[in-house]
This record gives sequence, C-alpha cells and structure tokens, in this order.
Amino acid sequence: MKRPAVFIDRDGTISEEVGYVNHPSRFRLFPYSSEAIRILNNNDWLAILITNQAGVARGYFAEELIVNVHDRLRRDLQDAQLDAIYYCAHHPSVGDPPYRVDCDCRKPKTGLIDCATKDFEIDLSASWMVGDRYGDIELARNAGLRSAFLLSGYGMGEWEYQRHSWKHQPDIVCENLLEAVKTIVK
Repeated sequence: MKRPAVFIDRDGTISEEVGYVNHPSRFRLFPYSSEAIRILNNNDWLAILITNQAGVARGYFAEELIVNVHDRLRRDLQDAQLDAIYYCAHHPSVGDPPYRVDCDCRKPKTGLIDCATKDFEIDLSASWMVGDRYGDIELARNAGLRSAFLLSGYGMGEWEYQRHSWKHQPDIVCENLLEAVKTIVK
C-alpha cells in the first residue's frame, strides 16, 4: 500500500544553516526537529531526508564526512526515525570527476525522489517537499509534490527579497519544520 512522504531538506530545514558542514561538530539539529519527525512517524508518513552536498565536489570534505554527519543526525533525533536519507554530492561545473557531473540527483532535478520511489511505495500525489530554498519549491513542482517553504535557514531572506521573481509559489509558508509538519499532517 502506498504511503505519503514528507521529503525534508537538511541544512536550514532540519538543522541550522552554517554554510558547509565540514565537520560533524558543526552539525546542529534544530531543537524542534525530533518532535516534527516523531509526528510523521506516529501518523504513518514516511520521513525522508534529501539534500544537495556539493562540498564533496568542491573539495571541501570527503564523501565519508556526509555519512558521519548523517550518523550524528540519526543519533540526535533520539526516538524519532528518518525512513531514509538520500544526498547528491555532485556539482555540474565545479570539481573533478566523478563529482563534477550534471547529474539527475541534484535538486531541483528529481533523481533523489526517483530513488526514494524505487525503495518505498510512495503516494507522490499526497506527498510534500519541505525546505528553505526556492530550489526545494522547484523540486516539488518537478516531482509532482506539494511544497512547504520554511522561513528558517536561508528562507527568510529568499522569501523577503526573491519571491517576486519565482516562477512558482509554495503551497504553504511556515516558520519552521515543526509548524510545516503539523500543518501537513492535519
């Protein structure tokens, strides 16, 4: 049976935006993120993290660091559970092969969503993308998802100064991940 999913951006959405997280000690989960994920868990929604991590392509850190940061994320969530984590370490114009590539997994392209739909039975028509960047709204549009734009992370600045030039507007705008999840689950 297909289930709805909430696809969640990482930096600025589930955790503080600190620029490139080039060491696990720089990763800081927002205090409300565990509660938000737990609400999804308790209401039979898939909670799936999807994130661009071009710091690998840029040579800022090795791909192994992403795995270490995501291990820390899972520990920090305590009794809340992400169903999966997908990331893109590529960049179309920076770095060396194999990371310098115009891939289909870099948001706003749908490759990470496509991977998730192969791994899980997801009802995309009932699913959401939640993030703090316009690219997350574009990804939602490209994948046939509804979108929640957050004012956390880069969101406030993008909303205030750039939304007038966006081709598409989000379905909802929320202060943070917890508010978005509560709205979505209703």
